[in-house]
Amino acid sequence: MAAEIVRTGGSPEVRASHADRDRAVDVLRVAAGDGRLTLEELDERLEAALSARTMGELAVLTEDLPVPVGGTPAEADGVVRIRQEGASTRRGDGWVVPRRLEIRSAWGEVTLDFTDAVITHDTLDIDLDLRAGSLKLLTRPGVVVDTDGLVMNYSALKARRPADAPVRLRVRITGEVTYGQLVVRSPRRGFGRRSATA
Repeated sequence: MAAEIVRTGGSPEVRASHADRDRAVDVLRVAAGDGRLTLEELDERLEAALSARTMGELAVLTEDLPVPVGGTPAEADGVVRIRQEGASTRRGDGWVVPRRLEIRSAWGEVTLDFTDAVITHDTLDIDLDLRAGSLKLLTRPGVVVDTDGLVMNYSALKARRPADAPVRLRVRITGEVTYGQLVVRSPRRGFGRRSATA
């Protein structure tokens, strides 16, 4: 992003816009998904990015990360992937919700906790291939889950009616669940704090 400032003739002292912060968040999120940042580093940089006042502050957070010419990694690829077998994965405690999420899970559990998630887009498209496991979505008011495009084979769908609230994020799930279950509900008291793993 520092190079981008130079190319466009900008100045590090120029005030950052919401779109500038969103672009930095995308760079950080994709870098963490690629293994370039640890979860601790991601948390620190996200906090700094969301509170950054100038382009210079944002540039410091992304200068050691690759940014393709013509766009951020999120624009170039746009997919965050979770692939596992016989394991459990959890996203929570301030994770940044991407535009697209690809989940390939067998004999395991994936939990997506939206209660404290950083939501920067109005939709999340999940491409799901779940076999003999479960996907749990812990929602909050304003998060709506659409499963109309999901194929269920010998599987269970447990979804509670969402609370009435303006829609902030629409989660669209497509794909297939075989011998598994999809659970959509609000978190139980203390549920989201029991595990710090991601």
